[in-house]
This record gives sequence, C-alpha cells and structure tokens, in this order.
Amino acid sequence: MTLHEISPREARQRQQAGALLLDVRETFEHATGMAAGAVPLPRGEIPQRIAAVAADHNAEILTICAHGQRSLAAARTLQQLGYANVTSVAGGTARWIEEDLPVTKPGGDDDFYDRYSRHLRLPEVGEAGQRKLEASRVVVLGAGGLGSPAAFYLAAAGVGTLVIADDDVVERSNLQRQILHTDERIGMSKLDSAAHALRALNPRVNLEGLPERVTSANVEALLEGADVVLDGADNFPVRYLLNDACVKLAIPLVYGAVQRFQGQVSVFDAGRQRGRAPCYRCLFPQPPAPEDAPNCSEAGVLGVLPGVVGMLQATEAIKLLLGIGQPLVGRILMFDALSMRFHETRLAPDPACPVCAAGRPFPGYLDYEAFCAGG
Repeated sequence: MTLHEISPREARQRQQAGALLLDVRETFEHATGMAAGAVPLPRGEIPQRIAAVAADHNAEILTICAHGQRSLAAARTLQQLGYANVTSVAGGTARWIEEDLPVTKPGGDDDFYDRYSRHLRLPEVGEAGQRKLEASRVVVLGAGGLGSPAAFYLAAAGVGTLVIADDDVVERSNLQRQILHTDERIGMSKLDSAAHALRALNPRVNLEGLPERVTSANVEALLEGADVVLDGADNFPVRYLLNDACVKLAIPLVYGAVQRFQGQVSVFDAGRQRGRAPCYRCLFPQPPAPEDAPNCSEAGVLGVLPGVVGMLQATEAIKLLLGIGQPLVGRILMFDALSMRFHETRLAPDPACPVCAAGRPFPGYLDYEAFCAGG
C-alpha cells in the first residue's frame, strides 16, 4: 500500500477538518513542543495503544515526528494494523514550527522548555532529569581557573543551586584563564563577579556564596545539603580538608588540578562507597613538598588548560547528579595539552587510609596547614 506525505500546513487544515494527528516521537521529545492538538503516541507503543485512540479503522490519521522519517514508519505500522487512511507529515515537527503553525508545550514554563530543549531531547536526561538538575545543589570551591568554566557549564546546564566559596578579588593576572571575570571587574570580589556572569547566563539558577576562607570550622556548613562538591582549590590544605569533609558527610567530590601544560580529573566517592572507592588521601597520603608542587603563580599555566579540566569536572558533576554513565570513580584522567593526549590510571582504595578505610571512624579534622607543611 502506498504511503502519502503532505505538508504541515495541509496537515493542519485536515486536522481542523477532523483528522487525528498522532505525534509518534518519544515521550521525552514531547516536552520540547508538540503540534497543537496532536495526540502523543510513541511509535513503539502504537500496536498496543492505537485501538484506544482510534477505534475506527477508516478514520483519517496523520502521523508526525521530528523530521518526517519515523512518521513514515509509524504510518506503515498503522497500515499493517488495518488502518486504511493514513498520511505522514513531511518535515515533521521541525517544519511545522518553521511554518509558524501553532505549538503547545506542557506546563506553561516556556523558558524551561526553550532553554533546556537540547537536554530534553536526550533520553538519558529528558524532562525528569532536567527537573532533577534543577532540584540539585552543587558546591564549587573557588571561582578561579577551574571553578570558572565549571560554574559556567553547571549554570548553563540548569543546576538549581550553585554555592561558590571564594574570599579573593579579581586581579588582572586572573583574566588569562578565569573566564567568569572581566577587565571591568578588576578589584571586585570574585563572588560578586561570578554572580554577575552566571545570572546573566541563566537567571533561573540560585546562587549562594561564602566570601571566607574555608576552614574546619565552616566547611560542614558550606557543604550542608550538597549533592556534589567540585574542588577548584589551589592549595593542599583546603584540598585535604575538603576531602575529609566529603568522606565524613558522604558527598561525592569531583577533583581537578592543573599545572603548566598538564591537568588531571577524578571523582572521589569514598564516603558513599567505603572500601570500594578511593579518596584524595588514597592518591596523596602525604602532601608533596612545596618545591615539587608549585602553584600556578609560581610555575605558570597554559590559559586554556583550566578550561579543559573545569569542563571535565562539570561533566562528571552532571553525570553524578543524573546517575548516568560511568563517573571517574577509581580512575584518574590525565591530560597533556602539548601532546594532546589523555591517559587514564586506576586508583584503588587504600585499606589503611586514615579517613576512608572501611569501618574506620572519622578521625576528626587536622591542622591542615601544619600537616601540609610537614609539621
């Protein structure tokens, strides 16, 4: 039996004359907008559900998908089920929208469906996942080289609440890599500068800030209610403190570090996976000597490198929030910008780790400055 196609405009006319318009895309795609009056019925569910939608096998049925391919297959399925008067809409919903025909969106929140439309098209995200992101809380330690790109992408992705801790001000030397900030905001606190940039990008995101140095006295208040913590610190005392707090509070920690032309990323989730996942102390039981690990102001860093690493950290954070993919738990991803190569190393949990070993009670917070100074 021959399959026929018609334009969206003709389909609209037939629909108004009584034809049934079936949107045969997947359910998550319907959230991005549907032809007005269309009945959502995913192609794979047609054999089981069509009788409840169209009992009359002689009724005129129009099928529409995203671009016109699946609707042809759906029309063929309907013909095989005995429906004689079936036509596919050429160009699908995309052409329907291009021709400025009426569209409906669920919920009435046009900003949500427009802003996150590319996420809503992903079955791994969809509307349920996007709502999950919107309900999440992520703490970003530092609005510097790593925190800048990570915060940008987390805000763009629709993370509901971003908590940023930073007690520094914007300096001209920051601008080579800390892309949250601009020349006109030199001298402004990094938190205020970050808020200015992130609110301009996505006003839906709730921003909170801690304009203080993170210490053992305030770290737990900072992390309260966090779903994920992103480490953008530039010093070892804060890294160890953050690790220990995340183990104690059972919060996954997305680690990143950069130096010169090299960076590394990992996910430490020992708090939720005692004995099965490592923590930062399993990687560095003792801090390196200062001469072996100079900071960026001493050793320098390629400006784009924190962008790559911070973007990877944001990717891992989003995966953790959505519960998709394989996070970098027990793996360290290393990047060399000069050779443009990634290398992965496995990291097993240390059964003797003083913080995350299975069955070991939390030892309490240290004097991290003294610890990292070898005291």
